Amino acid sequence: VDEPMSARMLPVSRAALDALLATRDTIVALVSGRSLTDLRIIAEHDDASQVLLAGSHGAEYWVPGEGRLELDDDPSDLALRDTLRAHALEATQGMAGIWIEPKTFGFGVHTRGADDATGAAANMAVDAILQAEAPHWRRRAGHNIVEYAFRHEGKDTGVATLRERTGATAVLFAGDDTTDEDALESLGPDDVGVHVGEGPSAASVLVADIPAMAALLTRLAAERTAAQE
Repeated sequence: VDEPMSARMLPVSRAALDALLATRDTIVALVSGRSLTDLRIIAEHDDASQVLLAGSHGAEYWVPGEGRLELDDDPSDLALRDTLRAHALEATQGMAGIWIEPKTFGFGVHTRGADDATGAAANMAVDAILQAEAPHWRRRAGHNIVEYAFRHEGKDTGVATLRERTGATAVLFAGDDTTDEDALESLGPDDVGVHVGEGPSAASVLVADIPAMAALLTRLAAERTAAQE
């Protein structure tokens, strides 16, 4: 979607996740590059939810019964985050269609609303700032966004942490962005990786689009329910 905070799950996808949550030995988690606060908004996730969350590419967590797991970051990292975010805002001021998204551990430069030339200019300007002021930060390129963060966790971290915490014997991970490849590449022989959209991808299963992913989840829920009856 053009406005990142307007993204929402398809109703059929939510119904499928609810059905999966109702089956035995099945845990549902959302692993996202969004900050945990924003992820809870777009997932319409409340304190009664049984869905685990991993935000900021696996650097933030929300666990049923415990809530948000508290972080202990160095104040100097947070101060540098705020400084760099301000410099990025200043460097892209007046560039039509560019949005600097605040994130817990850094910020993202959204170019979806800009033309190609403006988007390239914005990314070049912010890249120069980071190279000069924080070359140790992690840079990630996604669909129409470049993210910068002082934390280096990837979605593979999120999957590994949740696998260990839940004792999962197998994982199905699905994603549609380049940043999802970290997690897809980390999966083992007993896991299933799903890529939504056109490749290339490390996923073993490819589906065409979001409705196709919803159909896959619906089928998975039906088959797991039937196997337990």
